[in-house]
This record gives sequence, structure tokens and C-alpha cells, in this order.
Amino acid sequence: MTGPTRRRDSDRTRADIIAVATKEFADKGFAGARVDEITAKTHTTKRMIYYYYGDKEGLYQAVLEASYGKIRSLEQKVAHIDDDPIAAVRALAEVTFDHHARNPDFIRIVAGENILKGAHIKNSTAVQSMGSPAVDVLGSILAAGRARGVFRDDVDALDVHLAISSFCFFRVANRYTWKSLFGRDLASTQARATHRTMLGDMIVAFLTAGVEEHAGTDDA
Repeated sequence: MTGPTRRRDSDRTRADIIAVATKEFADKGFAGARVDEITAKTHTTKRMIYYYYGDKEGLYQAVLEASYGKIRSLEQKVAHIDDDPIAAVRALAEVTFDHHARNPDFIRIVAGENILKGAHIKNSTAVQSMGSPAVDVLGSILAAGRARGVFRDDVDALDVHLAISSFCFFRVANRYTWKSLFGRDLASTQARATHRTMLGDMIVAFLTAGVEEHAGTDDA
């Protein structure tokens, strides 16, 4: 077997393990998930999982890294930051919204890690290093908006990130209790479309509140 072929096989094996482990940890939490169950659902062996990840915690950290890495990668692709910061911040909100809506396992894993008070994520330098890129993208968008006179200058990027993430996280994490209490399915096609637009509108309205010149006016 050639080197490149072996690497491709290894990559596929790792991807399979992470996909199955993500589902197991999301459904059962760190304590409830079993490596034996993950092995049984993958085309590999327990020995191979330990070879790649060391132990159960190492596998869990790899799942955290893959989960956060996906959304961070999507955020980095937001365009039109300099020429249209309003469109850029709306796009960033929509990227987060779509990712969270399509990846409920990510929500469950993050919720579970918070129940554990961040016991495992604090040991992952890879995940911790992913925080800055998320804020950096927003920071660049806010800076461009301020330079063009369309965004207020008293807003912190991390606060905007919190506002976006909170809305996107809540509607997935609380879908079932929300439906029981109010009889409305937050995952319905109509609700998703409404909330996706609503999120962008809220973020843009917050960032432009009190600013006289908005997008589309280039008189300055």
C-alpha cells in the first residue's frame, strides 16, 4: 500500500470514528458514551481508536475540536467585509444560524460540556485557540462598518458573537420544551425561515442604532 493511499485510508477511518463518536457523546454525554459502542458502529477496532486518540478523553477532545473547527471554518469564509459590512455581519449571523440548525449534535455536545463546567475543553489547546478567529472575523466586520460610518462605535465584537450564538443555540437546545409550552415547532420550515431573517435584522438594527448614515449611503 502506497503512502498517499495509506494516509487516505487513515483519514477516512478517523473521519468515521469522529462521526460516530460525535453522535454517541451528543446522545449520552461523556460519562454515558462507551468506546465499545463506538467501536461496534465503526469499521475499526478499540485498539485502533486508542492508537489514534490515546483514551476516551482524547477521543472526546477530538470530537470537540472537530465540532468547533467546523463552525470556525465556515465563519472564516464570510465575504464582503470591507465593501459591505452590513451584508457581511448578516451573512455571519446566517452562517451560524444554518450551522446550528443543521448540527443539533453540536448543540448537545456544547451543552453537555457546560454541564461538566468545561472540564475537558479547558484541556484542549486546539479548541481554546479557535475562540480568537471567531471574534477576529466579527472585529474586522465591525471595524469596516465603523470606518464606513454605518456601525456604532461602542460595540464589542464578543458581545455581538454572544448575541448571535445565544439566539442560534437556544432555538435548537430548547426546541422540545418550547413546543410543549407554546405549541410551536422551532424546527419547522416556516419558523426557521422567519428566525433566520429575524436574527440578521436584530443584529443589524443593534449595530446601526443611533447611526445617521446606513448602508447604501456613501456621502461621507
